[in-house]
Amino acid sequence: MAAVVKLSIELPVAEADGIASCAREIEAGGFDACFVTDHPAPTRAWLEHGGHATMDPFGVLGVAAAVTSTLRLHTHCVIPAYRHPLVTAKAVATLDALSRGRVILGVAVGYLEEEFTALGVPYADRAFLLDDALRVMKAAWTGDVDGHVVLPKPHTEPHPPIWVGGNSTAAMRRAIAHGTGWAPFPASPRVAAATSTADIPDLDALARAIERFRKLAADAGRTDPFDICFTPFSHPAHQDVVDPDALVEEAHALARIGVTWLAFHLPAAHMREFGAEVVTRLRR
Repeated sequence: MAAVVKLSIELPVAEADGIASCAREIEAGGFDACFVTDHPAPTRAWLEHGGHATMDPFGVLGVAAAVTSTLRLHTHCVIPAYRHPLVTAKAVATLDALSRGRVILGVAVGYLEEEFTALGVPYADRAFLLDDALRVMKAAWTGDVDGHVVLPKPHTEPHPPIWVGGNSTAAMRRAIAHGTGWAPFPASPRVAAATSTADIPDLDALARAIERFRKLAADAGRTDPFDICFTPFSHPAHQDVVDPDALVEEAHALARIGVTWLAFHLPAAHMREFGAEVVTRLRR
């Protein structure tokens, strides 16, 4: 039997209208999760040259949680350096408690230097800040931090799954140290340079990266399975592509090299029909 990948679909987070209805459509389409991104203060220039506006990730996922019952709630990705880690820990725990354990916490270091500047966060410290945030949040979810308690506790014990985004060796090591999943993404050399990560331009490069990740995990003594979440090459991030045949073909190829989740964008009008065609074919 072929390996099966799960599917996370992007919620429309540029404006409020449609969030609830899209979450319902994603669940009705048979998809496994919905996801949001995290850009609290992007520059106008970035938005006008290929960037994407967002709403607050936890507010949006709270709406999705309220109108669904089984759909997983996926941050892909939150940038913990943008907020105090206890504030992020509170938001994650609250969402997980209210949704009865449906959160998947995807995190990353971030790459928009101007956004860090606007938020008063040192861009050069972003990797350290992510590592520190993961340490503090995990402590807060399972006990306290210097006598300070975050309530409610997450529904998921000891805490929601943590997936670390990024293509670099540092991102791999961070996922192994702190998480249960790794979330690389397609990146040409140009995109890799713009986002300060390693390039993954094609399936062969991804297969090599996954093998490297597995070796690093084994060297670190991690024998438990990891999820690997990837944006399919056939359905680029934030672009309106609707090609069920290409997605199914690629999903099977990605599953063979170890990918367990796909996270991608679909136009709202196509979610249910796309799900009806794709999900049933992938679940056979």
